[in-house]
Amino acid sequence: MLFKTLLSFFKKSDTKPPQAVRKVLTPKSKLKVAATRIGELGEHKINIQLDQLPKECKSLSDLLLPNPKSRTGYTQIDHIVISPYCLFVIETKNYNGEIKGGRTDQYWSVSNRYKMYNPLKQNYGHIKAVESLLKGIPKVKSVSIISFTMRCRFSIDPELRQIQSNELVVYDVELSEFISRKLLRLKTENPEPLVSQMQIQSIYDQLSQANIKDSEIRNLHIEKITSTTKKR
Repeated sequence: MLFKTLLSFFKKSDTKPPQAVRKVLTPKSKLKVAATRIGELGEHKINIQLDQLPKECKSLSDLLLPNPKSRTGYTQIDHIVISPYCLFVIETKNYNGEIKGGRTDQYWSVSNRYKMYNPLKQNYGHIKAVESLLKGIPKVKSVSIISFTMRCRFSIDPELRQIQSNELVVYDVELSEFISRKLLRLKTENPEPLVSQMQIQSIYDQLSQANIKDSEIRNLHIEKITSTTKKR
């Protein structure tokens, strides 16, 4: 009788461990996760391209720089490559479809369904913001590069695909190739480097110090950009 009582007591006190709560993704949250993964994959592909550049080049990514001329007071730049011959200021785009646009057009289209502000004009603002921050260094030539994923096809000014242009539109997988070809062309035109290694380091340090990492400021900047885009 005593054994049965004890056995009954232990059975009652034997509790099952709580089951892990499974997070249910709504359609909207699934889209956000998918977009995040696509974005991360795109950044990974760009980073691979930047790692293939000549060792004398230095690169910076995801910069938020002060810019009094901007609506938000800041400029966000995806990538900058500092080379012995020029600065490459790179704007990345993640669209799917046919990209149509000209150098002087205010807006470009995506598959004739969506409009985006001319990325060359956008990147020109980035270049001017960078130039205004650099102190104690002679004016450095800048080359604007707009990088799209392979999910696009281009219907743009043919000159924007020519290496002699200082405004280039490329696919992300050919970024390092275009930069290397551009450097080779500039080196042919100017055998001696136009930017010394000391100046390269100085530019790198100045931009690194100017970069704003505060998450609140960054989020506010994105919110302002997003609200402005929706109003267009």
